[in-house]
Amino acid sequence: MLRDITIGQFFPGDSIIHRLDPRFKIVITLIFIVMLFTGENLVCLGIGAVYTVIAILFSKIPFKMFVKSIKPIMPFLLITAVFNLFFIDGGEVYLKWKFIKITEGGINISVFMIIRIVLLIAGSSLLTYTTSPITLTDAVERLLSPLKKLKFPVHELAMMMSIALRFIPTLIEETDKIMSAQKARGAEIDTGSFTARAKNMVSILVPLFISAFRRADELATAMECRCYNGGEGRTRLRQLKSAKRDYIALAVTILFFVITIVTGKISG
Repeated sequence: MLRDITIGQFFPGDSIIHRLDPRFKIVITLIFIVMLFTGENLVCLGIGAVYTVIAILFSKIPFKMFVKSIKPIMPFLLITAVFNLFFIDGGEVYLKWKFIKITEGGINISVFMIIRIVLLIAGSSLLTYTTSPITLTDAVERLLSPLKKLKFPVHELAMMMSIALRFIPTLIEETDKIMSAQKARGAEIDTGSFTARAKNMVSILVPLFISAFRRADELATAMECRCYNGGEGRTRLRQLKSAKRDYIALAVTILFFVITIVTGKISG
């Protein structure tokens, strides 16, 4: 299961999505998220789904990578959907048995929630899949650069975000190795009662925290050895430059956003 988690990974490529300016990709992702939460019915989410599929096709990243990113949270989505299905009233009643009641409103909300979260994860994952952590850091810093006038530590914030994204796959891999090592020593992690499994997690969390702190200390030492002192006077190997394709991608995203809003008002 842990190996299925692909959050924070970067897949090098030469697609049009990879070549977009990372600043535009961040803005486009934010507009996409707002578009999903602005949609008030399944038709609006259908428009968001069409946009997501088109973006995935242009990125040339296999669909299975997006399926792997969604797979770990599916149990939580299904549990939440079941609760919404049984305990939310509204509309026509399809089934009623004791305290359990399935209504039209419960079905709509359950389906709506699952589709929205799946699209949200797939669309936002596209940002990290097609943008390297270093480039993403530079883009965040450039977008937040006006806050420097207010003495806001923009570079430090962008660097922390980049490091956090960079180490998510590393920590997942480390967790998988620790679990395999503990199982080889006879630890029963996946069996027993819920309380027993919770106690057995201590044998995983303690080494994981020690490994994480060790990596953090090594990273801090390496940055100090390279005389890193923040963003003051720092130059970049690659300068961010916008192109015609960036404005076209932004215009298409805004067009989908407007269509979603108009469709929601017409349907309402």
